[in-house]
Amino acid sequence: MSNVVGSGAMTYRIVEGWGTLPDGWELYDVAAVGVDSNDQVYVFHRGRHPVIVFDRAGNFLRAWGDDLFRHAHGIHIGHDGALYLTDDFDHTVRKCTPEGKLLMTIGVPGEPSMFMSGVPFNRCTHTALSPRGDIYVADGYGNGRIHKYSPDGKRILSWGEPGSSKGQFNLPHNISCDEDGWVYVADRENHRIQVFDGDGRFETQWHNLHRPCGMYMPPGKCPLCYVGETGPYYSFNRGAPNLGPRVSILSNKGELLARITTTPAAGTGPGQFLGPHGLAVDSRGDIYVGEVSYTAWPSLFPGVEPPPRLRCLQKFEKIAA
Repeated sequence: MSNVVGSGAMTYRIVEGWGTLPDGWELYDVAAVGVDSNDQVYVFHRGRHPVIVFDRAGNFLRAWGDDLFRHAHGIHIGHDGALYLTDDFDHTVRKCTPEGKLLMTIGVPGEPSMFMSGVPFNRCTHTALSPRGDIYVADGYGNGRIHKYSPDGKRILSWGEPGSSKGQFNLPHNISCDEDGWVYVADRENHRIQVFDGDGRFETQWHNLHRPCGMYMPPGKCPLCYVGETGPYYSFNRGAPNLGPRVSILSNKGELLARITTTPAAGTGPGQFLGPHGLAVDSRGDIYVGEVSYTAWPSLFPGVEPPPRLRCLQKFEKIAA
């Protein structure tokens, strides 16, 4: 299998074994990845030491979060360098410094709202900031809703409901904002990304995706949109070609530019995926993909015993044109 993936200007070299942990530490399901302005990589995973920080070369820097998080799900790094960490089991978004100091909590820890009530939060999934600092929260597994907050955590408005029409959601799983203030929502089980203005008015939707799960838009005008697609889990189409799991790279108009995928797509080989759930891109265009591999394995390979350890993080180094 080649260690080069993608196509055209979006071609990458697989960096196997990236990320060195202290002796005895392990990564479990990596729900989300963030990269700061210094190319430090923040890995939010579902094991001991939930937030693990590496430098660009993969050297371990620090870790924190053991007494703060129940179940890692989303990470967003704000313009000021603060981290917004979404915990779907705790039903909260926590704003922290890069060193782990808690600055703000949105939501009531451990207390979900009623299922599909529209009231925040019931298993919220991800957070994104607008250029002026408004906070958008995708909510999530137990709601079909997007909530907008002021920078100090006061709710401004909400929109959406369960369904498949424009402005409705079937698991809003991830969310991003671009420099113009447009809001992009990965509407996972409706197999689309919906685009809204900053007040929740529907603009357009992209349908050339299968179960879009992770999503990342770098800062700057006309950014790209990097999407992790989980692919099919059900027995009747498990292993079908052209559905993933994979990573797709789109323009900010939804045009497909390249895909990182293999045949078969699901697996543990270089460049293959089990459950691409969160991703981020550094200043040089390298992609870091977090996978919920332990969660995905039983659905992808029912009845098959997994290896003792599953890879939950991959790096793809952009090859200069």
